[in-house]
Amino acid sequence: MDQKMKNFPLTAQIFIGLLLGALAGVLLHEFMPAGELRDQILVGGVLNVVGNGFLRAMQMLVVPLVFCSLVCGSMAVGDTKKLGKIGGKILLLYLLTTAVAISLAIGIGRMINPGLGLNLAELQPVEIAPVETVSLTDTLLGIIPKNPIEALAKGEMLQIILFALIVGVILAKLGERAEGVSNFFSQCNDIMMEMTLMVMRFAPAGVFCLIAKTFAGIGFSALGAMLKYMFAVLLALTAQCFLVYMVMLKGLTGLSPVAFLRKFFPVMGFAFSTATSNASIPLSIDTLTKKLGVAKKISSFTIPLGATINMDGTAIMQGVAVVFVAQAYGIPLAVTDYLTVIAAATLASIGTAGVPGVGLITLSMVFASIGLPVEGIGFIMGVDRLLDMARTAVNVTGDAVCTTIVASQERAVDRERFRRMTEHSDTGR
Repeated sequence: MDQKMKNFPLTAQIFIGLLLGALAGVLLHEFMPAGELRDQILVGGVLNVVGNGFLRAMQMLVVPLVFCSLVCGSMAVGDTKKLGKIGGKILLLYLLTTAVAISLAIGIGRMINPGLGLNLAELQPVEIAPVETVSLTDTLLGIIPKNPIEALAKGEMLQIILFALIVGVILAKLGERAEGVSNFFSQCNDIMMEMTLMVMRFAPAGVFCLIAKTFAGIGFSALGAMLKYMFAVLLALTAQCFLVYMVMLKGLTGLSPVAFLRKFFPVMGFAFSTATSNASIPLSIDTLTKKLGVAKKISSFTIPLGATINMDGTAIMQGVAVVFVAQAYGIPLAVTDYLTVIAAATLASIGTAGVPGVGLITLSMVFASIGLPVEGIGFIMGVDRLLDMARTAVNVTGDAVCTTIVASQERAVDRERFRRMTEHSDTGR
């Protein structure tokens, strides 16, 4: 039985924890009278300790995980000098599409308003600091750390991101002269990834307790907000994949979006089913080469790089989550807050690759950058694991579209093969 549970997908376990937690919370709210047993022992005691203990374990990972991941990610970006302008183009496209993705997500979130009507502050009051007007120059200067050690200690995430990027690029430039330091950060990154997996094993229990606690205080009223949040994320993912990417593909290459989607759809399906970008790398490169006519010398570089730094789907989740949690806690956000979120999520996309649950951990970093309560993550964590499959498909599609655009600009796309495969999808070598 233990072995069967071990082989049971974590996504399914978390979803089951979500459903059981919602059911338990509603039963506590509707059928158990208020009193010491329900409010103090069960909700305020067991559910609170286990649920928030899990959240604190996630917060524990944020600074070391993001710093090590960004150093390693920017070391890989530093290697793009070997490919000259191709590396610069693909990096620019990846960052551009991520910024567009989170901007789109914030816009859709503001349009749907998934958190309105849900007062989480009643259950878990948070201290709302008065909104201060910060000039654009102060915001930009605030990204540069005066003391990087202090920034690490205080969790000043934008400063940490900038410092980590600089360290990684310099390590890549020094090459063998700094091999020992590079190996140190790579090993630290491996340790933090393992720690992330370890913490995520407790996610089903953590989600159960967090959701049960929420529903015990609110009842059925939380269900509508949860569905609106899911709809907003899915709508933003759909718009990014089938509107933004396809307009870019047609406008910058002249290639048919319909043909692209028809041939690349099996890769999207594989990414959706596995919920991991890394597992999709071989199939994506093979499809781009054999069906879309993209030169392998380009795709073999840009696709693994994209799996490391191009996380548009994750950025979309973070954008909608920011709007949702801010509304649910009644916290007003200024324009500078949204600009900070766009910058933080775009840069943090370099450090969110490879491991399930890392997107949620970097989400707590995005929350911290504008002062949102990290407790709000517990409300969306269960459904986020479901949405993870959809956003992985978007991540993989974005990598392929950007690769095709760069290859087309470098005259490294066999357009005849593209057209031939459109008509005879079973032919080709």
